[in-house]
Amino acid sequence: MKRILLLIALLLPASGRAAKTTAPDIMPAPQKLEMTKGWFKMKGVSINCDSALDAKTLSLVRQFADRLTLVGGKTVSVASPIGLARSVEAGGIKGLCFIKDASIAPEGYKLNIGKKAMVVRASDYNGFFYALQTIRQMLPISVYGTSPDLKAKWRVPCCDIEDAPRFGYRGILLDCGRHFFSIDEIKKVLDVMSMYKMNRFHWHLTEDQGWRIEIDKYPKLTEIGAFREYTIIKRDINSSDGKRHGGYYTKDQIRDLVAYAQARGITIIPEVDMPGHMVAALASYPELGCAGSGPYKVLPYWGVSKQVLNVGKESTMRFLEDVCDEVADLFPGEYFNIGGDECPRDEWKTDPDCQAKIKELGLVSDDKASAEARLQNYVTARMQKFLATKGKKIIGWDEILEGELAEGATVMSWRGTKGGIKAASMGYDVVMSPNIYCYLDHCQSTDLDSEPYCITTKPERAVTMPKLYGYEPLADIPEEAQHHILGVQGNLWTEFIGTDDYLEYMLLPRLIALSEVQWCKPENKNYERVLQSLENHELPILDLLGYNYRKLDK
Repeated sequence: MKRILLLIALLLPASGRAAKTTAPDIMPAPQKLEMTKGWFKMKGVSINCDSALDAKTLSLVRQFADRLTLVGGKTVSVASPIGLARSVEAGGIKGLCFIKDASIAPEGYKLNIGKKAMVVRASDYNGFFYALQTIRQMLPISVYGTSPDLKAKWRVPCCDIEDAPRFGYRGILLDCGRHFFSIDEIKKVLDVMSMYKMNRFHWHLTEDQGWRIEIDKYPKLTEIGAFREYTIIKRDINSSDGKRHGGYYTKDQIRDLVAYAQARGITIIPEVDMPGHMVAALASYPELGCAGSGPYKVLPYWGVSKQVLNVGKESTMRFLEDVCDEVADLFPGEYFNIGGDECPRDEWKTDPDCQAKIKELGLVSDDKASAEARLQNYVTARMQKFLATKGKKIIGWDEILEGELAEGATVMSWRGTKGGIKAASMGYDVVMSPNIYCYLDHCQSTDLDSEPYCITTKPERAVTMPKLYGYEPLADIPEEAQHHILGVQGNLWTEFIGTDDYLEYMLLPRLIALSEVQWCKPENKNYERVLQSLENHELPILDLLGYNYRKLDK
């Protein structure tokens, strides 16, 4: 008999004996997760909110309650009882409770899930938002749908979670200059970003191939600059698809999108690229160009144009200030990206206005930089000073380091990691976005022939999932300069990406892997766990939500 009892005891863990539940699929992985025993039932749960919660957070909680009511088929109520925090501490309250806790780091949260109560603590809106994303990931995937699922088990495993992001800047860039994408498609991008706790959307709005933002003072920017007559096929500069392409975003559309992003914890950072990548503006207002340049047309082909703004003329600088004035008013975030990349300075060498400005400013060439490079520094510094009057900090691509850069600028490192290492060592804040790891327009496989046509021409330039996931943003950054690394951004340029399906294919599931580079400490990363979570959980969610994505390699 004793042998039989011992055998039963040994078999109990596999047959239902009380034990810690299995860890759920949560991405990006929480910083600390400890599983305990049992389940917390969510169907028809009562929700209690701390009276200290602001109206925006209360609205967020009510939206979550409405979602649970819809998918669970039983009403979920929301109340704000007096003294909730004290009642929770005393253990005298049941249900789902939201408590404001000033001791928790910005964007961080704590979840304490027992059998009778789940307590959510955070100090700000984003923290509560991310806690809800984590809770959703622990629920049946039908929580992401729009229909009741009465067969699902609406419960979450008991556990304790303490979570906060490794980096404060967790971004995605979408290039809408080379190909125009609808507001509805951009909202889909924002939706999937928010699911994986990203908080910056870098919106590339101006290009040689199209101007995408309404500017009241310069209506020709959208009347002329927003449209090109055709687009070349692949890289054949002598070819044409025969289709007029273009479009632009009205100010009302932008305001709507900004609010949509804010509700999802995302700040939109606009980019007006200058003084290069401005051919669409030159086609609209030829007087902005250098002597002997032109004629101008919105470019139908890719590459770096030698046609750039004539920054020696005061009227050109007023144009830039006028444009940035209107753009800055639309975006309440602290950052404004002024580009500054890939600006050929050949035209400045022969333009009389630019040479006169160089002389006026006393700019000289030396072994560190040319006089023309320092003329671009003048543009950067002047726009930085102007945008400061609008309450904005500037970000620029790493070319703005050439010559001299004013204090307070933030550098976006794209030409590998060297620019970011240099900028951080010099005391500038940096967003790491190296093309070798973070360019999502690059091919997803070293077998280029197996993938849709894209910008990648060499297998070693492919950005595969394991390559992206293995990126360590602080590698080679001196320890004393690491605090200058604000975060990481993935960039989706669209020379060869012209449809919504292709955009999503290039974005997903790499965006999900990138979220762990941005959020997780190195010791919490595990690529095998990511693959398993994608297969079992994340990709079925993307299917339910109607996203296109690249299938995982087998």
